[in-house]
Order: sequence, then structure tokens, then C-alpha cells
Amino acid sequence: MSAQQPLADVPWFDIADPNSPELERVAHQLKFHELQVEDCRHRPQRAKTEEHEGYIFVIAKHLRNHHEFSFEDYNLFLSRRELVTVHEGQSDVLEKIRLQADQGKVRDVGRLFYMHLDLIVDEYSPVLDRIADEISEIEAVVLECPEPPVLARIFRLKRDLIEFRRVAAGMREVVNSLMRREGGLLSDELDPYLRDVYDHLVRTTEFIETYRDLLSGSLDIYLSAVANRTNEVVKVLTIWGTIALPLVIITGFFGMNLPLPWEHAAHGTLFAGLLMVLSTAATLAYFKRKRWF
Repeated sequence: MSAQQPLADVPWFDIADPNSPELERVAHQLKFHELQVEDCRHRPQRAKTEEHEGYIFVIAKHLRNHHEFSFEDYNLFLSRRELVTVHEGQSDVLEKIRLQADQGKVRDVGRLFYMHLDLIVDEYSPVLDRIADEISEIEAVVLECPEPPVLARIFRLKRDLIEFRRVAAGMREVVNSLMRREGGLLSDELDPYLRDVYDHLVRTTEFIETYRDLLSGSLDIYLSAVANRTNEVVKVLTIWGTIALPLVIITGFFGMNLPLPWEHAAHGTLFAGLLMVLSTAATLAYFKRKRWF
């Protein structure tokens, strides 16, 4: 698979297969380090930026699947005159950037480099909105229906947020490194735009921490609700067990093979039944007085 040129009059080359020989050809022609080529091929990598003589290498984390919460590596090489992007398979980032560049008549590779970072980071926001909605749903049902599926949703979201936090923190360091560079390949005119991307990442990490706290609160509420439900069940069982205790004593007493009261009485069974009813009523009255139910 050869390198494609998304914009005919711009030296921006896109490689959709990191394992293709075309990546080695472009890397040899533009003098990219072999370790960066290896990073492009051995996925996934952590988000990072490295500066070499004549070019900048960045590994950005693109959110490929919003529902499954899977990230993919999106590699960018920026030299003085060329931009090379490397990804695996079809990527919606490529087409979106091409359309934006056509509409804005952007032909500078440095500006295209920034547009890639900005688009990748902007796609984090809809995921944060979806997570916020799901947390609201969990908070609404956790008290009324503290069931195992709710607990599973809480732990799944916590795992997703941990992964999101790791990726967002890495991307924040990448943009911060680019923003603090003095001169070089990136024009100083891009500094305000990079600061804007950095602010988005800071806000993203803050939202993630807030949502993690909310989920921790929901987990505490879930555990408290389950404990309260267990206490209610134990209380009811204890009450019925205590009510049955006098009946067991009475039936055991009358079941002894000894001469007993009412043994030969015509209404002995009725008297024993009344005795058990009275003992049950007395036990319930005692519990009521103690406010145990």
C-alpha cells in the first residue's frame, strides 16, 4: 500500500498500513529514526512526543470506538516541509481533516499538524457527555434497585475512566511539550491554538476525576443500600424466628411422654392452640413496644 496524498497541492502523506514497505521508504527518504518506525508498527504505544533533528514525532491517542472505549495510535511526523501521518486501517480523522483544510484553504503543514491534535482531543468531549448521562442514570437507580447489574455498570465505568485518565494525561503532556518549545518546526503563531488544545485536555482530566468521585459515591450508596436491605431481611427473619420459639417450646412441652395438663381434657388441643396464639401476640407486642419493627 503506497502513501496517499490527501491534498494534492500539500506535502501531506498518509500511510494506512504501518507494516507496509512504503513506511520504510518514506522514513528513509525523510530520514526518520528507525525507532519511530518501530513505534508505528508495534501498537499500542503510550502518547508521547519526540524531537529529532529536522522533524517532530508524535503518538496521539485517537478514540476509535466510542461505545467500546477503544483507543488507537495515530502517528504524526512533522518536518519543515512535510507532514506524514500513519494509522492502522481506515480512519475518520483523515477525511475530517481533509474537509476542514479544503474549507479553510489550509495549506501549511504545521497548521495541519495542529488540526489533527485538535480534532483528536475534541472527540473526547462526546464521550464525557455520554459518561455523565450514564452516571446520572446510575445515581437514579442505585437506591431503588441496588442489583448486581448496577454494580457491574459502576465497575465498568470506573475501568473506562481509569483508561481515559491515562490517555488524557499522556495527551496533555504531549501538547504541553509542544506548547513549551521555543522556535523550531512549529510556528509561534500556533501557540494560542496549542494552549486551547491543552485547556481542553485539562478540562477533560478534571471531568474524569469528578466522574470518578461520583462513581465512588454511587458505589458507597450501592453498598449501603445492599447492607440496609440485608439488615431488613435479617430483622424480619429474626422476628419470625423469635415468634416461632415459644411455639417450639410449647409443642415440645406437650410432646413429652409424661402426664400433662389438659391431657384428658375434651378441649385440650384448643387450650394449647390458644396458649400459642397468646404467646405469639405477647412477643409481637413486646417487639412493637421496643420499636424493633
